[in-house]
Amino acid sequence: MPKRTDIKKILVIGSGPIVIGQAAEFDYAGTQACLALKEEGYEVILVNSNPATIMTDTNIADKVYMEPLTLEYVAKIIRYERPDAIVPSLGGQTGLNLAVQLAKKGVLAECDVEILGTSFESIERAEDRELFKELCESLGEPVLPSVIANNMKEGLEAAERIGYPVVLRPAFTLGGTGGGFADNEEEFREIMRNALTLSPVHQVLVEKSIKGFKEIEYEVMRDANDTAITICNMENIDPVGVHTGDSIVVCPSQTLTNKEYQLLRDSALKIIRELKIEGGCNVQYALDPHSFNYYLIEVNPRVSRSSALASKASGYPIARVSAKIAVGLRLDEIQIANTPASFEPALDYVVTKIARFPFDKFATAQNTLGTQMKATGEVMSVGRTLEESLLKAVRSLETGVCHIYHKKFDDWDTARLLEYIRTATDDRLYAIAQLIRLGVDLGMVYNATKIDMFFLEKFKHIVEFEEVIRNNPNSIETIRDAKLLGISDKYIAQVWGCTEHDIYRMRAENNIYPVYKMIDTCASEFSSYVPYFYSTYEAENESVVSDRKKIVVLGSGPIRIGQGVEFDYSTVHAIWSIRRAGYEAIIINNNPETVSTDYTTSDKLYFEPLTVEDVMNVINLEKPEGIVVSLGGQTAINLAEPLHRLGVPIIGTDV
Repeated sequence: MPKRTDIKKILVIGSGPIVIGQAAEFDYAGTQACLALKEEGYEVILVNSNPATIMTDTNIADKVYMEPLTLEYVAKIIRYERPDAIVPSLGGQTGLNLAVQLAKKGVLAECDVEILGTSFESIERAEDRELFKELCESLGEPVLPSVIANNMKEGLEAAERIGYPVVLRPAFTLGGTGGGFADNEEEFREIMRNALTLSPVHQVLVEKSIKGFKEIEYEVMRDANDTAITICNMENIDPVGVHTGDSIVVCPSQTLTNKEYQLLRDSALKIIRELKIEGGCNVQYALDPHSFNYYLIEVNPRVSRSSALASKASGYPIARVSAKIAVGLRLDEIQIANTPASFEPALDYVVTKIARFPFDKFATAQNTLGTQMKATGEVMSVGRTLEESLLKAVRSLETGVCHIYHKKFDDWDTARLLEYIRTATDDRLYAIAQLIRLGVDLGMVYNATKIDMFFLEKFKHIVEFEEVIRNNPNSIETIRDAKLLGISDKYIAQVWGCTEHDIYRMRAENNIYPVYKMIDTCASEFSSYVPYFYSTYEAENESVVSDRKKIVVLGSGPIRIGQGVEFDYSTVHAIWSIRRAGYEAIIINNNPETVSTDYTTSDKLYFEPLTVEDVMNVINLEKPEGIVVSLGGQTAINLAEPLHRLGVPIIGTDV
């Protein structure tokens, strides 16, 4: 079906300020939606209250209203602008909840505004815990034993009936806010009191706890023609019990058998079809590691933080495609690079996402992780192996570590470490690595964490190679092998007692440089050139270096307290200006939530850690006229001095 011609003006609701649980991913989704709708010739009206985002820039929508995202203000805008339609599912939970309010209060009916994309009935069936449970049961899809409670008395009765431990999930809250695990009545009362207060409908789902199951997500897409595809699946390294936004996540899944993969894929497609979702959708599962039993945890009938990750991991722009589906286009009518959007992406690499937490700023805050999200942002990295991908992600975090080693655990004994890893924390990965260094059996680590043995073996592989580095100082062969594994120059230098620059020099003298592979959604099954790259130490380079004059702009890395989406805004503006001036504009960044890491923003995108080593590797290949460091916040500023010492031409404000 071709796009709708009976609608001319569309309202998009943004997601407001960045809060924990709702960061730049909705800025990215909303921006993509606005641009996609403008591309199709519609007039786009945006309402959003966040001045730091590129979304509220006048280039993105035809009209921007910087107003509070409340029923009163948005209703006024609708009555004044009279849009033909509204897109509710791209502004996160804020946009969704507001659109539902507008419908329930009769504002949309009064002004004859149509809801595009996923209907409110579908949204309600996915978001309302009771309706969702009924839907799953009608489809024969397994859901956890659970009871809806509207007050403390009902909740306590439900917990007794189901049996402890239980998990509490408040209805219609963002990022698991107000939820948690209760092992007994005392813990239950405390969490329940808070959960009832925070749920806008004062409704809490009391559910059987399956802590320790594998947590798997599927990102799926459907159009009005009932064509449905899987974009990718993701596996949380942390088992069920940690919010997926806080978990270390790998994509595609690494430990599923083909039978498990297909079982969950079929289920996700069945769910999205039954819900009649039009656009992107995220389905989360708990999978028993010892059988083929699984449970549906939840469905997000909108784009989420996982959608931003899935978009960047697969090169498939979920929000852009969702917006085009909303105006009537079918998947086979929408083009991505040179493939139709109905083509399921294929990945020939491993993506790792690690969350960025605020505990460095709030040293006294509890760094334990649970069902309520605590991350402020995240980094993503891409490699040919899990080890390479994981180590690139670790050094992208900018928390002072460059390897799966943290000096905090240097003098901890085995007993203390084993006790510490029982609970998920922001630094559990480093504690596990320290236990492996101390020679603890992986079975004991598994029993304490329920992290799959496959991942523990990979951590062990990295730790064992540390010994090889230690025993072979200044060996070029060891540097080669270390680079294949993703180990940084900085870590090798620490072990060998020299400087990072010494290792860089040894690599340069022996021509040990990475090549750059392309993220093209089709695993190079047929020829396409997408200017979106990641580094790896293999043979064939897929990044074609042009003879145009080039400028590199450094992005700002993960969102953290004190460094938010405002630097992404300035990065994108810099790129626009550089392109207008006739230069080839190149971005280096590692934050999957942002507009700057959309490969259509720049001429070339390198998804890399923002470290001296990784930036220098790109500069050696591209040989730019200059590099801009003054727009990427503290991250880029910190690189100015060491890059300058290596002879990199820094333009704009110099060192």
